Amino acid sequence: MKKNKVICLGEALIDRIRNKSNQGFTDFLGGAPANVACALRKLNIDSIFIGSLGSDEFGKKFIEEFNKLEVNLDFLQIYDDSPTRVVNVDRDKFGDRFFSGFEANAHLCFADESLCKKLIENELPKLEKFFLETKYLVTGTILLSSPMAADTIFFLLEKAKKFQVKIIIDLNWREVFWDYSSFSSKISKTSRANLIKKFLNHAHVLKLAKEEATLFFEDENPFCISQQMSERPDVIITDGENPVKWFINGFQGTTETHVSQKIVDTTGAGDAFLAGLISKLISSGYPSNEIEIQDCVNFASVCGLLTCLGEGAIEQQPDYETVHKFLGSLIK
Repeated sequence: MKKNKVICLGEALIDRIRNKSNQGFTDFLGGAPANVACALRKLNIDSIFIGSLGSDEFGKKFIEEFNKLEVNLDFLQIYDDSPTRVVNVDRDKFGDRFFSGFEANAHLCFADESLCKKLIENELPKLEKFFLETKYLVTGTILLSSPMAADTIFFLLEKAKKFQVKIIIDLNWREVFWDYSSFSSKISKTSRANLIKKFLNHAHVLKLAKEEATLFFEDENPFCISQQMSERPDVIITDGENPVKWFINGFQGTTETHVSQKIVDTTGAGDAFLAGLISKLISSGYPSNEIEIQDCVNFASVCGLLTCLGEGAIEQQPDYETVHKFLGSLIK
């Protein structure tokens, strides 16, 4: 059976992005695993989203978007007593965003924190069938701040390994999720860092932003970071418009990114980059030399750039044809 599907595991939430005038805001669908699942579909890769939403209007909007893009939702969990999380996102004058907290929640926790292992275990035959067809499982570290969700994630990682599914982790460090969580707000920063670094040892491929590499590994060299980890994963480090550093399949190098004066909003750029990279790994096969690696990373960087040319993460993600048209224009 051909393995060509991708499971995206984790949070789906609302990015409430402050307008440039600071006089209001606009709500956009977001959450890194949800973003990757949608971006993959636009790049003609089958994706499965495993996560949880509230049975509210935001949850309904997510389901509508997922269905429109034909993201598989067989393992989506819906909760009546936990709302879809709304994240307040502010932006600086360059379009870079930072997370300033969450909209008030009268309940104990948000829906994404409620991801339940037992509900997945009840559908184990279906899950195992998916794993037989799945090449990669993609996840992040945000839901480690919830013991219930974290337990579910570890369960799924172990199942994935039994079916030889490769694990891709985007660290996606967002301390605000830990600070505001009723479960983890009292956990020290040192304990958080240790928990995350231990979790990263599950990765076969690890994506980091430059600041994450520095914070968690005190290093910006992808090879050196790989050597710190038990699986010796391939490591990709992004740094905005600066070159991407990578250690992939035994090769180390950098790839120049494409720049634009039309950057509007960087929300979701890293997720589009990761989806672009995964789409190439599936459609072209795992790169076996430096030329193939450059091709994969270049394609991924274009996906990230094009996502920055408008507001919102999912709305601006490019489809396969748009990326190739952009790449074709560079050759002329």
